[in-house]
Amino acid sequence: MNIIATNLPEVMVVEPTVFGDARGFFFESFNARHFAELTGITANFVQDNHSRSARNVLRGLHYQIQHPQGKLVRVTTGEVLDVAVDVRRSSPTFGQWTSTILSADNKHQMWIPAGFAHGFLVLSDYAEFLYKTTDYWAPEHERCILWNDPAIGIDWRISEVPQMSAKDREGKLLSQSEVFD
Repeated sequence: MNIIATNLPEVMVVEPTVFGDARGFFFESFNARHFAELTGITANFVQDNHSRSARNVLRGLHYQIQHPQGKLVRVTTGEVLDVAVDVRRSSPTFGQWTSTILSADNKHQMWIPAGFAHGFLVLSDYAEFLYKTTDYWAPEHERCILWNDPAIGIDWRISEVPQMSAKDREGKLLSQSEVFD
């Protein structure tokens, strides 16, 4: 396993060691001891989620203001642009974002700690997205920042408006959002 730094120090890309031959491949998608040794993070995952989305579907930017979730995310089919935004007001990187391509081919994962909003855009015909969370889903505490907030300026690498849920279309600007201190 290799850890790749991003421009946001707490957000990391995890590159697994993949063993492959003519039969296929094998890799450990998560090993708590190895993850802690390489990152210094001892994450206690309590929930696994799995979604499937079509091309040009955007999900996010989501976070929970209470019961915040750290997330370890990956793609098992297809390809997505995965994005994290720092929503901790006291952080020197507040309002900054980072992104990476996650795909079934590269098998990379991204660690998004609590205090960050998260979203992704499907780049392939469809994608299956899996993620582990450090706290349970609490819909009453879920918040959504508008995907195209000009103050954040995420480069989603698209020219058309993506498909999204009503909740995501109605996300708030960061300046109007309830954020972490």
